[in-house]
Formats: sequence, C-alpha cells, structure tokens
Amino acid sequence: MSEYEYEQITIERREAVTVLTLNRPEKLNAWTRQMGSELVDAIMEANNDSFVGAVVVTGAGRAFCAGADIGGQFKSQMDKAASKPPKADQQRKADESNAEKWVEICRRSKPLVAAINGHAIGVGLTMVLPFDHLIAAQGAKLSCRFVKMGITPELASSHYLVQRCGWGAASDLALSGRMVEAEEAKELGLVDRVVPGPQVLGRAIAKANEFAENPAPQLRMIKGLLTENACETDLDVVQEREMTALRLAYETPEHHEAVTAFLEKRPPKFR
Repeated sequence: MSEYEYEQITIERREAVTVLTLNRPEKLNAWTRQMGSELVDAIMEANNDSFVGAVVVTGAGRAFCAGADIGGQFKSQMDKAASKPPKADQQRKADESNAEKWVEICRRSKPLVAAINGHAIGVGLTMVLPFDHLIAAQGAKLSCRFVKMGITPELASSHYLVQRCGWGAASDLALSGRMVEAEEAKELGLVDRVVPGPQVLGRAIAKANEFAENPAPQLRMIKGLLTENACETDLDVVQEREMTALRLAYETPEHHEAVTAFLEKRPPKFR
C-alpha cells in the first residue's frame, strides 16, 4: 500500500518527521479496521525510510479518535455473531492478532508521538498508550470506556494503564470508565504534557524532531530495552540485555560517527 491509496488517514513529511492524521472528521475519526491497517502500513513505511526519524499521529477536525465505529462495522459484527458464530469466531481471532501486531509495531518502531488534539475515547486512547510521548490539547477528554460498553480493555492497555498511572489510578479509569480532561490526565500520568489546542501538533512535531536527531538503530534498541526491562525483576537479566545491545551499538557506524563528531567538535550526522 502506498500513501496515495490511504483513504482514512493522511500522511505528510515535516523534515525528519512523518505526520499521520486520522482522517474521518465527520465521524470524529472513529476507528475502523481499515484505519488500523493503514496506520500499520504507514508506520512500517516510515520505519523503512532512512530519512524519517520519528512519527507523529494526530486527528483531523475536533477529535483525536472518539473510539471504535460502533454504528458501522461493530453493529454489523454483532449481528453476524448472532447468526453465524463460526465466522464471528474467525473475526475475533483476526482482531486479536491485529491487536498484538499493533502493540509490537509500536514498541519496535522509531519514536512515536501522539498529538491528542481532541477527545480520545476507548481505542482512541488505548491505541496510543504504547507510544513514547503523549501530548494532549487543553480541554481534550480521555476515557477508557470499555466497561460502559460491556466489554474489556485491549491493546495491552491493562498493562500500560498501570505502567503510566499506577495501580490505583489505572483501576479507577478502567473500572469506572469515566471521562477525564487533559489536565487531570496529566496529573494521573496518563499523558505527558498538556498544551493549548492550537499548539498541540507543533509541540508534538518539535518533540518528535528532538527524538529524530538521534541515531535510528539506537533509538529502536533503547525502546526494546525499555519494553523488555520495564517489568523485569531479575536485574542480572536486565543488565545482560543492556550489555548485548551495547555490544551491538559499539559496532555501528552511528557510534563511530558520534565519536568522530565529538573529537572534531561538530554536530554528528546520523541521517
């Protein structure tokens, strides 16, 4: 799939940053399987582009993503499940596979920054919890509302909510399904920064450029270490992973360039 075939997202290059915009503003950017597939494809394309250092994801219009498109595909899926259980089970397994793929791609990708320009509800929130930095617009509302719909959290959000907010706040958000405004979300640790709405995309791009200044292989190795070691209790295992990555990093041209640039008193050229 190329960028010209995307129907539910748009793609734009801002120097070393790729900006992906969820583009169903008339539906408040409600998530669909097609949107998910297009996002996966675009992020993988960015990962394969040596001129791209980081990715920003934002939404068109007044919402970031108001959740899954319940009035569309999910009502149809529910009806099919009632009449044709075997096919519904096949779709469920496909959805579970796609969810695992999304989380893995996010954690193995170049740095990902969310510019949460408006409401981020349900999957609109959980899809960005594995990102590296979350910037929300003042007044944006966020909610892990799955319990309100009679379902349970997905995209490893039962892990990332605890990682970001701690046990008590994660339990509150998941068990109540309540809405929180961006300012409270920042206090809870659910997002990393809150800025005025008109600034949210610019600030996200600035943060992404800050990440993108660094060498891509090392960025992805560091993300891998953070992912694997975040819940690891055996510090010997933690250090062995770190030493394995360090030995690999020492052999890279990016390390050699960094040392040479330091000795020559000039900025390194990683890209």
